[in-house]
Amino acid sequence: MIASTDTALTLPELYTDVDGVARFRDRPVALTEGTPMTRLSALAPSGGWQMRRSPPGFVSDFHCTTTPQWLLVLQGRMEIGLRDGSVRVFGPGEGFYSNDTLPAGATFDAARHGHRSRLLGDEPLVTLFVRA
Repeated sequence: MIASTDTALTLPELYTDVDGVARFRDRPVALTEGTPMTRLSALAPSGGWQMRRSPPGFVSDFHCTTTPQWLLVLQGRMEIGLRDGSVRVFGPGEGFYSNDTLPAGATFDAARHGHRSRLLGDEPLVTLFVRA
């Protein structure tokens, strides 16, 4: 869910904490450009974008994000689950900054690192990934 004021948006960020475990936190994005009627953030660089379609029944194993990226849900509902049992659901028009990369020097441990994702419902999941 995106919270907003006249001068900032607050977006979810999935990140790797200092203990190597994936967690969610709020990520503020300042709206410092544009006009009072069309507030904009500063232009951010990107490393390209990809679209993905996942069929009903899609479920992933626990994994880490390989490259920090924005994930935006265009169709369907996506559940992100963390090791602590918490989950967040994102639907059309919602998204988050996916930044739970493997800590430097670490080897992936399926019992400790990352997040899992799954499609909820009978509609295909269509997502847009924009690399940071």
